[in-house]
Order: sequence, then C-alpha cells, then structure tokens
Amino acid sequence: MLDAMPIVHPTIHLLPDLLISQIAAGEVVERPASVLKELLENALDAGSSAIQIQLEEGGVKLIRVSDDGCGIARDELALALTRHATSKIASLADLERVATLGFRGEALASVASVARLTLTSRQSGSAHAWRLNESRATPEPVALAAGTVVEMRDLYYNTPARRKFLKSEATEFAHCAEVVKRIALAHPAAAFTLAHNGRVGLHLAKSDARGRAGAILGDDFLAESRTLDTGSSGPLRVFGHCALPAHSRARSDAQYCYVNGRFVRDKLLGHALREAYQDLLHGSRYPAYCVFLEIDPATVDVNVHPAKTEVRFRDSRAVHQFVFHAVQRVLSASAAADIEAQATIPAAPRSAYGNWTPRQEPLRVNEAAATAYLTFAQSAQHSRSVASSGSAPGEWTPSHTETPPLGHALAQLHGVYILAQNAQGLIVVDMHAAHERILYEKLKNALDGRQVATQALLIPAVFAADALEVAAAEEHADALRELGFDLAPMGPAQLAVRAVPALLQAADPAALARSLLGELREHGVSQMLAARRNELLATMACHGAVRARRQLSLPEMDALLRQMEATERADQCNHGRPTWTRLSMADLDRLFLRGR
Repeated sequence: MLDAMPIVHPTIHLLPDLLISQIAAGEVVERPASVLKELLENALDAGSSAIQIQLEEGGVKLIRVSDDGCGIARDELALALTRHATSKIASLADLERVATLGFRGEALASVASVARLTLTSRQSGSAHAWRLNESRATPEPVALAAGTVVEMRDLYYNTPARRKFLKSEATEFAHCAEVVKRIALAHPAAAFTLAHNGRVGLHLAKSDARGRAGAILGDDFLAESRTLDTGSSGPLRVFGHCALPAHSRARSDAQYCYVNGRFVRDKLLGHALREAYQDLLHGSRYPAYCVFLEIDPATVDVNVHPAKTEVRFRDSRAVHQFVFHAVQRVLSASAAADIEAQATIPAAPRSAYGNWTPRQEPLRVNEAAATAYLTFAQSAQHSRSVASSGSAPGEWTPSHTETPPLGHALAQLHGVYILAQNAQGLIVVDMHAAHERILYEKLKNALDGRQVATQALLIPAVFAADALEVAAAEEHADALRELGFDLAPMGPAQLAVRAVPALLQAADPAALARSLLGELREHGVSQMLAARRNELLATMACHGAVRARRQLSLPEMDALLRQMEATERADQCNHGRPTWTRLSMADLDRLFLRGR
C-alpha cells in the first residue's frame, strides 16, 4: 500500500516589487502601441505643444517620445518610475473627477519592469536637464531643451515568452500609428511627428478640430460628413463629424469616439451611434464618425480598466439618449431645414485634369424659403402627390421668386434620373431611391400613429398561394390589417388582396403581399412588428416607389423634389445609397475649360 502524500500548507507571502510591476505591466503593456499611448498621454498632460515620436522595429526595439512640456524636477525622476506615484491626483475626490488623461501612476513603472527605460527631463528655469536609467541610482546632468524625453528599448527583453506574442514589425507599427492618430484627433493644438526606422511617416501641424480631422481622416471624409455640435449650454455636449451613409465602410476602422478628450471603446456610446445610423445604412456597412462627448468628470468613471479605454456613466440612459438624438438629428436634417449653414458651397475636389467628383452636401436655403416649401409639402393633399398615393408625385406650379434647394426640374434622363437646376448648378436625383425614402418615412410615421390609411382595390388582385401562405394570411389577419392590408383566401391555393396601404396603391399588390407573407413565415408576427419592423417597411416602400423607366412630367418631378426637401433623411435611400448629387457651375466650367 502506498504511503499517503504529505499535506502541504501554502504560506502567504509578499511578492517582490519587480514581480508586482510585471504583473501590472500585463494589464497596461499589451504591445508597443500600449506603451506609446501612455507616453503620449503623459506628454499632453504636461502641457506639450509639439511631440516627436521615433520608433524602431515597430516600437519593439525603440520608442522615443520627446515633448516640450513642463518637465520633471531632478528629485522626482526616480519617484516617477515608482508604482502609484503621480502628480495628477492626490485624494479620492480627485479620483472621482479625473480631468487628465493619465492618473493611475502605473505606466512608467510598468514599462520599466519589462523594458530598458531612460527618462530625461528639464524644467523651465533649470540650468540643465537630468537623466535617469536603470544603470544609475541617481540622475546625471545632460543637455536638453525644456521638456521631457522618454526612451524605451527592447520591450520584453526580460520576459521572452511574452515577446513571442508580438506580431510582425509592420503590424506593430500600424498599431502605433493608429494610437498617434487617435490621440492627435482629440488634441489639434499640439503638433505630432512620427518617424519609423529613420523615416518620417506622419507629420501633423498645429490646427483646429476640423483641420486635424481632415489631415487624419481625409478631405473626402469632411466633404461627405455633417458637422455635429449640440452647444455647451447644458451639462452634456456632443460635437464632431458624422459621415453620410454614402461614405460608409466595409469595416469599423473609421469610428473615433471620445469622452472628455480620451479615446474610448464604450459599448453604450457605440450602441447609441449605431442606432442613430440604423435607418440609413445597409446592415453590412459601418458608419464613419469622429464624435466627442464632453461631460462633467464627476459623472463618469474612467477608472474601470488600467488601459483607460472603458468608462462607466452615472446616468447611462441619459447619455445614450442624448448622443443618439443629437446624431440622429444631424443625419436626419432635410435639405430645406438646413437654414443656418453658410451661403456658399465649396467646389468639389479634383484629382486630375478633366476629372470631376460630384458630391452630396447639405443644401442651403433661407428660413422664409424653407418655411414656404415645408408648408407646401404639408398641404400637398390637393394633388395626387407622393404624400397621398404611391403613384407619381402630383401637380405643383413652382414659384420662381426663390430657387428651392433642389431646384426646378429640367428633364428626365433615361427614365431613371431627374435633372434639376438650382442656384449653384445642376442637381441629379435618383427618382426611385428618393421616392423610396419618402414612402418609408411616411409609412413609419403612419404606423407609429396607428393611422395607416387603406385603399380598397376596385378589382381584388388574386394570386396563386401555397397552403402555408394561405394559413399565414388567415392566422395573422389582424397584423396585416394593422399594416393596411386586407387579404382573404379564395380557395385552398389562392389569395386575394382586397386592400393595400394608400401610400402603396401603385405597387403590384400580389408581389407586395407575397413579400409580406414571406416575412411573416420566416420571422413571425412579433419579430416583424418589433425588431424587424423597419426592414419590413423599407421593403414595402421599395415596392411602392416609382420604378425606373417611369416617365414623369415636369410638375411631377418638381413635386418629388419638394417632398425630398421636406423629408427627414432624404439624402439617402433605405439602403444607405445617396439619392442626389450636385455638379456646381464651377465644376462644369472646369470640365469645359471655361475661363482658361
């Protein structure tokens, strides 16, 4: 018989300081980009206006950050490399309303535990700078202009197992460059220079917020975005730029969200922004935006995670709704409602001789004109307009005393596009996409108000149906009536459409009913009228919109333009595609070399 194993009683003991720092480094220092982020935040907290970054081998061999900030006193250099030593907070009250980027006092100590760190700094008024590294117990005097240089070499040299988890040099550098862009977007008053292996790859001069956004995200982003700013009168402010759906992307790599100047990946804010774009984008596309939230530091907890990219709000619902409504409002603004923008529209960008890039922008109109057009749109029931039927827009005699934002119709091109003339030049409208958005918004409003008007068909539309479709029509008759449909079995393999929503009376009743029944069978009535409601209404609007090759009269085209001006989100169809674009007189002049 084997002897019983002796019982081992583990003892509790203190960990060595180096091991404590290396454990903390596991939370703070994930890769070179993590180190760079902490060093840049320290430089900005020090009041720097110019920051130079030098990297070697993707930041694994070297990260050197030089700034012109306030500097560190000689006697505080060693303390700066100690865990939980910081100049940014001193009490619980300070922690509860953090106003700086850094505050935990862990970054430098964590980096020093897994890399070779050298700290050089000079305060203004000091005779010279002082340098401290791991090989010296006390600082040594060196030459340096005012500011600080932090140099990290050989990341994970003493923990080779962790070094194996790093990616290629190109990948690590890409992460570092992205960190610089994220931080630079929120601090346009500071200049940034990034060099890799001796080559300058990014230089950002001091600028304003718009200029910095253009320098990092591109002028095309600015041209295809709307400016967001709720003002600073209340406890919350949201500002920045939200790209129009036409500028959407296949990946979520152009989404920048900040809280009090700090880049965050917050689920609550991300959800609010996705919801604001919900009616404007195809499901597989991602919006592009650069959004800044300013909030009382006492109402947000930034001490959730050592990386400081997560936050927690005291009143999360209020923040969510504020951001959601602010972004939705700026994206939903109709052309006629955009009355506060500048009167001039910049020329479209050009890439080479003879090339022009038509683009979509918020159109400008004065308040009196906007009111007149909105009044017309609201009272357009006198004609067979888009508002009261699914047929082509009705008659309207335009007043030429004021040119509407989308102008007056000139012609129809191949039965697909409307050509119109406004004060700036030529407007081209995709008539099906525009009518689809108008119908979709009207269907949503009608369903929300439980006022979906129905139109009885003089002759019911009878179509062949299988047993499951007939069963679905009978089982969900109440839900179908709520949507404005009256379907009745005409036999074991036939259904008759006796009424349709008045807004869609020009659609093919049988095709529309088949589509609706297919949704019912696949998703069920509860999903269809809740989570998938808007997708269903978008499908219905698509069926009801004027089709390509449909010939419209000039008054009908003008009526459609006026409806676009009075409809929220009319700049995009239900799938996120643009409904119109502009070619200014300057664009046309350049195209034909006028003035040369």
